Amino acid sequence: MIVTGKGGVGKSTVAAALALIAARRGKRAIVAEVAARADVSRTLAGAAGGAFIERVLDHGVSHISIDPQGALEEYLRDQLPNRALAELLSSSRMFGLFAAATPGMRELLSIGKVWELAQPDRRTPGAEPYDLVILDAPATGHGVAIIEAPRTFADAVSVGPVARQGRIIHAMLSDPSCTGVVAVARPQELAVTETLALRVALRDRMGLGVDAVVVNGMEPDRFGGSDVVALREAIAGAVAVGSPSAPGHAAGPAQASAAASASALRAHGRARAQRNQVARLRRGLGGEPVACLPFVFAASLEAEAVRRLSVELERRLP
Repeated sequence: MIVTGKGGVGKSTVAAALALIAARRGKRAIVAEVAARADVSRTLAGAAGGAFIERVLDHGVSHISIDPQGALEEYLRDQLPNRALAELLSSSRMFGLFAAATPGMRELLSIGKVWELAQPDRRTPGAEPYDLVILDAPATGHGVAIIEAPRTFADAVSVGPVARQGRIIHAMLSDPSCTGVVAVARPQELAVTETLALRVALRDRMGLGVDAVVVNGMEPDRFGGSDVVALREAIAGAVAVGSPSAPGHAAGPAQASAAASASALRAHGRARAQRNQVARLRRGLGGEPVACLPFVFAASLEAEAVRRLSVELERRLP
């Protein structure tokens, strides 16, 4: 399951929530983060943990932070029969620089490890298979590039082990029965526009559809039509009370009431604007599932908040 979307929309939160849903259903699930990120691990376990290590976090969810160097070393050990040669190449600074400079190599190595996690017979010694692998992908443009990397390399190289494995990985990633895509958005114009563009890019470049869209950070709309009228009347009354001809002692409480009413109207305006963007998103998707998650009013997101969001998400997903 690939979780992607515009940067800053809460992809890691949604990836962690999906893993918690899977764990509650008795599935062995792992969240894979790339580029040595460990946001999910910090949220669910309070610590980043080591890179390229599969570890079990709270609530039975596993996590791995994939760094390209670790993926390169594992790939060399798997592909080269001579272990000494594999260790020599993986420790070679020149070879490492060459691999890092090759366009798309970092993406190929990272997605290759994600593919390995999803195999029934894993090449990692002693490792057990997972029922569900959730890729917390990079932001939209890079996210599409990382899942497109196997086919790109296979087309460029044509023959040899890299091309062969690239075609195998691409076959799994482009198979809707094996791979699903969850797009994450915020209820904002730019994020909605990018989500709709992502849908087109996935279809055109990978032949994949978007299986579900999660809109993260919906603010509550606490006021109906009559409430809005009352708030506007309160502001108008305060303006009248605060005029030079009115008694000065009444201006203080009236102005405080007007400030509170104005704040409430702004919150109502934000909530309405968000719902307009969600409606625009639904129209653009043409009926594909959209699940909305509430905004969490907290300084930082901790494991219990993600658990509550996972319950909300499970109720809203088909």
